[in-house]
This record gives sequence, C-alpha cells and structure tokens, in this order.
Amino acid sequence: MTVTSIRGKRRRAAAAVGAVAFGLVALSACDKPTPLATVTVGSTTVTTEAACYNDGDAIETSKVASCLKEEGKTVKASMEDKIRFGVDTKIADEGWTIFINGSPAEPEPNKKTYRTIPASAFFAGGQGEAAARTTKVSIVEATTGKALGVWNFTLEKSS
Repeated sequence: MTVTSIRGKRRRAAAAVGAVAFGLVALSACDKPTPLATVTVGSTTVTTEAACYNDGDAIETSKVASCLKEEGKTVKASMEDKIRFGVDTKIADEGWTIFINGSPAEPEPNKKTYRTIPASAFFAGGQGEAAARTTKVSIVEATTGKALGVWNFTLEKSS
C-alpha cells in the first residue's frame, strides 16, 4: 500500500507543477486589455475595446485614418434620444474627442469620463441633405495633437 500511495502523491505533485507551469505560460501570452469606451442610449449599453491602441503611446499618424475606418459596435437611437458617452479614467486623464464619420466634431479634447449629446446632432442632414440613417462615431484619445487610441461605434437611426 505504501508504494501505491507514494506513486499517487508523485503523480498529483507532477500534475500540480504542470498546471502551474501551463498557467504561467498562458498568462505571459496575454495582451493587456485596452481601456474601454461605452455608448448608452436609453437602456442599451454598448462597450468596446480600442480599434487601435498603443499602450498609451502615440499611434503613427499614417495609421490613424485606417483606425477611424474600422467597424464598430452598433447602437440604435431615435432623434429624440440622448446619447451618453463614457470612457475609462485612463482615457479621460489624457483627453478625448468625438469624431463623426472620420472628422473631428470638437475643437478641444474633453477630460471628463462621461458626457451626453442629443442624437439629433448625429443624424441631422446639412442644407438640402437628407438626414443620415447611420453615423460612424469614434472616440479618439489625444494629447498634444497625437492620437493615443481610437474606439469606434455606429449609430443607427431607429424609426
């Protein structure tokens, strides 16, 4: 009996060491998650990680345009809704701005973690133009004129 007991203990110890080693290898292969950005319309909330993020360092200027074109999660809103934008404190500390269809919508970055904008601002058409059915909205973390991260969403006009 003693021999069987020793072999069983060795097997369990070897299995435990193997599991720990596997866990450490798996953890070392993980990327750090990017900060999150959130859009809320009514009771619907959509959260996403960055389309482009360089761990807090500037993204190459040539790459920013392609980051703004990447697909984002979709949320529906009517013209009467209020759209709430929320960002991780890491994004707010640097400053962030909203881009609409790839162009900046604000002159200065915002340093708050939360803000509300009427949906009508995103769907209104210009003079002689019909109101848009969808609008690409990007949150861009920026400091001293350099983009640090891009989070994309698509706003879809509901009836």
